[in-house]
Amino acid sequence: MGKLEAYDKSLDYSYAPGLFPATECLKNAKDRCLRLLLSSHAEKSEGAAALRQASEAAGIRVEIADRALERISKKENCFAAMVYKKAEGVFADGAPHIVLHHPSDSGNMGTILRTALGFGLTNIAIIRPAVDSDDPRVTRASMGAAFSLNVRHFDTFEQYRAEFPDRQLFPFMLTGAVPLEQAAGSVTGEYSLIFGNEASGLPDEFASCGTSTLIPHSGKIDSLNLAIAAGIGMYAFTRANVK
Repeated sequence: MGKLEAYDKSLDYSYAPGLFPATECLKNAKDRCLRLLLSSHAEKSEGAAALRQASEAAGIRVEIADRALERISKKENCFAAMVYKKAEGVFADGAPHIVLHHPSDSGNMGTILRTALGFGLTNIAIIRPAVDSDDPRVTRASMGAAFSLNVRHFDTFEQYRAEFPDRQLFPFMLTGAVPLEQAAGSVTGEYSLIFGNEASGLPDEFASCGTSTLIPHSGKIDSLNLAIAAGIGMYAFTRANVK
């Protein structure tokens, strides 16, 4: 590949900035790794040395690229970044799905991806328009978890439903009809947890789409942060449906 450009969603490659995300990229998506960028200040870092050695062993080009790292990370203390090819994931059969409908915040997206991996939920459907899941800020916020997940994008929720018509749907809504624990205990087959946009939540029509689910909380707040709500939902459903 030629000269690296500042990240733009139109590119067919992206960056995993930070030693740990770059290492996770190499560990879990080696066939997508294109180039390892290292800071000249990383020479005394054991983590950077190990990453360099592993990259070279895998036949991945390694180069010192201080300016590129500063441009990618917007920080001066980024020691490494892995350049990787973008790719759509493939969903595992029979497993739960996390559906993110129009998410807009990179930090929330990264946190949700990391939390999903922590609970063993590896199939992630993103309904556009949405924050770019390959944005380096998302990758860094996820601490590289995205490279262990199957992330797919759909232009509409209808497109997602057409491909997966027989799943139990659990849209999380402030007006949900069924409390979380009851909803989590009602799973009888393959299911999808659906979370809406940070500001607007899910559209009203989702109330009649499956089992609308409510996370009870005090009236002192109007709503929970998206990443927090998703984490609570994932915990409740995986705990109630351990096989």
